[in-house]
Order: sequence, then C-alpha cells, then structure tokens
Amino acid sequence: MLRTVKFCVVILFLATVPGVLADQITLKNGDRLTGKIVKSDGKTVVLHTDAAGDVTIELTKISQITTDQQLHITDKTKKTVVGTVQEANGQLQVATKAGPVEVPVANVAVIRNDAEQAAYEKSLHPGLWHGWQGGASAGFSLARGNSETENLALALNLVHPTEKDKILAYLSSVYTNNALVTPSLVANLVQAGLEYDHNLTPRAFANAQVTFISNALQDLDLRGIYGGGLGLHAIKSDATTLDLIAGLNYTHETYSDGPPVTPPTIPPTYISYGITDRFAALTLEDDFMRKLGKTTVITEKLDFYPEITAMPGDYQGTFLLNVVTKVSKWLGWQNQFSDIYVSNPPVGTKKNDVVLTTGLNVTFNH
Repeated sequence: MLRTVKFCVVILFLATVPGVLADQITLKNGDRLTGKIVKSDGKTVVLHTDAAGDVTIELTKISQITTDQQLHITDKTKKTVVGTVQEANGQLQVATKAGPVEVPVANVAVIRNDAEQAAYEKSLHPGLWHGWQGGASAGFSLARGNSETENLALALNLVHPTEKDKILAYLSSVYTNNALVTPSLVANLVQAGLEYDHNLTPRAFANAQVTFISNALQDLDLRGIYGGGLGLHAIKSDATTLDLIAGLNYTHETYSDGPPVTPPTIPPTYISYGITDRFAALTLEDDFMRKLGKTTVITEKLDFYPEITAMPGDYQGTFLLNVVTKVSKWLGWQNQFSDIYVSNPPVGTKKNDVVLTTGLNVTFNH
C-alpha cells in the first residue's frame, strides 16, 4: 500500500513538473501551450515546444502568459525591462531585480529570451569578418565530337547586414568558347560590385558603391563606375525589403582595339580603337528582396546611369535577378539573370548583353 502511494506521488510530481519548469501560454479559447518563449515582434509570439518545435501564435489570441525564464521586453519607446513575466488584463507583470514593472501588451515592440537577446546584441557589432550571409553557384559544360565547346558560369552574392549598416557584394560571370567556329569566343562577360549603406534615420541611409564590368565581345576591357548618394527604405520587413537610391557617379571605361571602321564617319568617341571614356552620370537604383515561404528567396537589382557630361542623352543600365531555392540547410538551386545595356557601344557590337546562369548553390552564414 505504501509503495503504491509513493508511486502515485511520483507520477503526480512528474506530471506537474513541465508546467512548473516551462513557460505557459493560455489562449482565449481555453487551450494551453507549454514550452519556452523565444521571441515576439509585438504581433506574434514564437513558443518552442518539445512536441511541435517552434509554434507562432498571434498575440491578440493570447489571454495569459506565465514564464519561469526571464525575458527581455522592449516597448515602443525603446525602453527595455528584464524579468519573469505574468500577464493579466492586457498588462505584462515583469518581475525585475528592481521590483515589479507593468508593460501594456499594446505597447510591446519586441520580446526576446536570453539566447535571442545575446544574438541580437552580437548582430549590432558583428565585426567585418562575421555576420556574412549569401551563397555561390557554379555551372560547367563540355562537349567534344561534332562540337567542341566549353561553358563556365559563376554567380556569387554576399551581404553583411547590421542594425546600422549593410555591405553588399556580388559577381556574375559567363565564359563560352566554340573551337569549330571563327571567332571561337562566344561569350566572356564579368560583372562585379560592392555597395555600402549606412543608416542615417530608420528610413533614410547614405550609399557608396563601385561596379566593374568587362565584356570581351564589346571590346570593353574594364568599366569602373564609382558613385554615391542617398537612399530610402521604402519597404523594410522580415519577408520583403525595397531600397531606392539616387545619386551621382563617375565612370571610367577603356575599350581595346576593335574591328576596322570604314569609313570612320561617326563621332570619334564611338570608334573602338583603344579609346578611354570619362564622364559623370546620375545613379538611379532599386534593390528588392522577397522571401517566398521558407525555401525560396528572390533578389532584384536595377541600376540606371544617364550621362550628364560627355554625351547627354546616352545612358547605361544593369539589371540583376537572382532566385535561390533551398534543397537542404546549406544546398540550394540558383538561377541568376543579368542584362547589361549600353546606348552607345563600339561600332559592330550590340547594345544589349544577357547572361543566364544556373546551377547548385552553396549557402553559408559566417
């Protein structure tokens, strides 16, 4: 009999431990969820449970919250209090070391547990060699027999975001050669760029950027575009961002010797005989990002450069569209499309160059 009583007491104790040693959320419909609160954006709460993993709950559907862990609660005035929490009648009762503090649920901006808070504070000052996100893809094809072709396509996208600034680096390249035709070079195009944004206000930022382009089929050895300006965070959320930038740039481009021009009746700046162009232009740009579910990310970048000194009315533009779909945590499928347009290319070359690269993408976070 005594042994049976002891057994029942142990079972009763074990049954009550999860409720004591865990956070508990009670919904307005009476349901109760037990786990560990991870974070909240003021609209939803993420609760980590042993059975279902992370569960996202709308804050308006919660009637009561009780925690045994301390949470970091920031209101809309950016004041932060730390302590265990109990909710009653729309008020969060926070047991801080200095005493109880009430925070109206309607005024909550962010809630984080200790781990999330530590990650957030680290993200504010990650250091230049930490906090990078992005991926790289490569595709290669080789044919022999009735054709002798080689094709290599590369794409790289990196971003280093913090609360105060962002660094963006990108590269796209395609090389194609066919030994059975003359000339054998089918494509040899490289585009690379680096951008830096520094937030001035929550909506406005300063921008500095440099872009390099090389295109063998246009006899373009190297085009360097150095610019800067002001930007606007038109859309800024976890799922979607849209930045608009306007400014000025200085362009320096060098063309190697191209095919003979007979007769040379057009302006000399258009003739491809080892010429170098230098001019100022406007910079008009948009940078867009959209997350589709948990597996696919779309990024788009459009740059438009109308000349304002050398040949007013002429312009250049670049368009970059990148789609990455995750296959696993670190592996994905990447498709990248780029279009480079020049209104005044060398004689005998086309104004437009289109590049499509596709292949496996290796995603990393550092």
